[in-house]
This record gives sequence, structure tokens and C-alpha cells, in this order.
Amino acid sequence: MEPAEGNQQSPDSVRRPESSLAQTAVAQQQQTGGAPGGSCPSCGNPGQSGMTASFIYAIGRIEARFPRLSVEKEFAQVSGRADTAGLTDRQVLHRVVSAPENRYLVRQLCWMLTIEGLETYILIPRDPNDFHVLVESVRPRPSPMDLDVVIGAKGPIAPPEMCNGLMVPMVAFDQIYSFDRESLIKAIPRPEKAPAAEFEAAAAEVFDRIMQMADNLGATDEYRASNYLAVRYHAIYAHTAAAFGRNQALTAVDVRPSRLSGARKLVDVIFEYTNRNTDVIEKFFVRVDVTEEFPFLVTKLSPYYDR
Repeated sequence: MEPAEGNQQSPDSVRRPESSLAQTAVAQQQQTGGAPGGSCPSCGNPGQSGMTASFIYAIGRIEARFPRLSVEKEFAQVSGRADTAGLTDRQVLHRVVSAPENRYLVRQLCWMLTIEGLETYILIPRDPNDFHVLVESVRPRPSPMDLDVVIGAKGPIAPPEMCNGLMVPMVAFDQIYSFDRESLIKAIPRPEKAPAAEFEAAAAEVFDRIMQMADNLGATDEYRASNYLAVRYHAIYAHTAAAFGRNQALTAVDVRPSRLSGARKLVDVIFEYTNRNTDVIEKFFVRVDVTEEFPFLVTKLSPYYDR
């Protein structure tokens, strides 16, 4: 269900005219006592004493912004030298940032993750060699259904000079998946007896329900688990499609800390189905481990009983 990562671009050979966003983040952390090294030294590094990792597993859309006027003018000069006749603005952006010789410009841009239209995180690769992942998120023909999954560690609020005055948390990402909603739905394995149209409609409704959960910034254990299941665990889609066939409605998606949590943090994601005729409720749950940066499945979809 995840698109494969692209190949790494070749290193650039152009001198950087200004300090990059990663360098700005490093400088800011050194001024405030953060540990040196990496693009965002204090972004959830559990190896540092006294620090607690704050991970995110967020679903939104990545956008490139101009952090300063000089960067915008440099982009205009570069695009003016390229063959851009007949291209849209988005296609021009894609062509410019995709060119290996313009890698210096990619580092200068401010890469923003928006969730439901809200500017939420400034993205910085934990490894400087991963700027190509941000480039791959730029679609030449964008759609409202485009989605990007960002997995990483949340750091401090960005300084005003970092992204044209925008002050939101920085995130040092380790992985990004870029896809569109339709491709995700079609990639979900469909049960043999389930009609294609009905199954895709059910899968779309489950995905949208998870996406519409209030304040889902992908930063809490509950939302990280929900977002992980939305893009990685196809059984919830197949089960919901079967429930619709039994005349049941998906009436709630709830996330609770697991009673089995101890040394590791576990959460139960509970799906509630209500029979449309009898109002009888059935619940099923999936247990997810969210202790570390990458959530993983502990218990497959099973009946849930209130205690």
C-alpha cells in the first residue's frame, strides 16, 4: 500500500548562496543549548539525557514555500533559464526542483506539511541526503486527493527567520510516502466475493472517517496508531465492507490505552458497527505498539468486549 522510494539524486555541485534550512535549525539549537549534529538535533533524540522523544505519524500534503525574498528571486532566475513554455506553475516547480543541478535550491526552500489546509509542521530531513524524498512529493499535476505520510520526530518551534515568519514545530523526518487516495484504495487487497465498486466505497468511507477524526495532527499515540492503520493495515477495510453487506453501519472509531501496556505503550483501536435494523452493536479492535517512532501491529483485528 506504500509507494516505493525513488532513487537518490546525484550530489549537487553548486555552491550554496545562503545557509540552508537544516543549517538554520542547527544554529538555532546550538544557541538554545541543543545538541549538535543532524538537521534538527533536538527532534526527538531519545539518546540525550533528560529528553523524551516526541514522534509523529501524520497524513497531509507537503508544500514548498519560499522562506526569503532572495530564494524566490533565485528560483525565478533558474526557472527563467529553463524551457517552461506551456507549463503550469506547479509543473515549473516540479521541473526546477527535479533537476540535479538545482539541488542547492531544494535545500533553500521551506518544506511544509499542511493538514486539512492548516500549516502544521516544517519538514527537515534527519539525513541531508534525503532531500530527494521531498522532491518526489512535488506532483506536476496535483490533485485534492494527493496525500503524504510523514514519519519522524517533532522538535521545537521554528524561529521566525526560518520560513518567512511562520512559527510551527519542526519535524526531522525519517520516512515519507507520497500517494493519492484513489491509488491507496485500489491497492487494498479485495476479498474474492466482494464486488469491486462496493468494496472501494467501503474502503473510502473507512479512510475518510479516520482522516476526519478531530485534531488529527499525527502527534499523539492515538492518532499515530490510527494513521498507521489507515495506510498499512488492509483488514479493517475488508471487515468494514463485509459489515456493510450485513446491513451494519460503522458508527464509531475509538482509541484507548491498552490494559496490557507496561514497559511498552500499547493502544487499542476500536471499530464499532451497529445493525441498521436492530441497533445491536458489535465491536472489533486492533492493538498497536506505539512505543517508538514506527508503530507496529500487536494483535490483528479481533472481537472487542467492554469490561
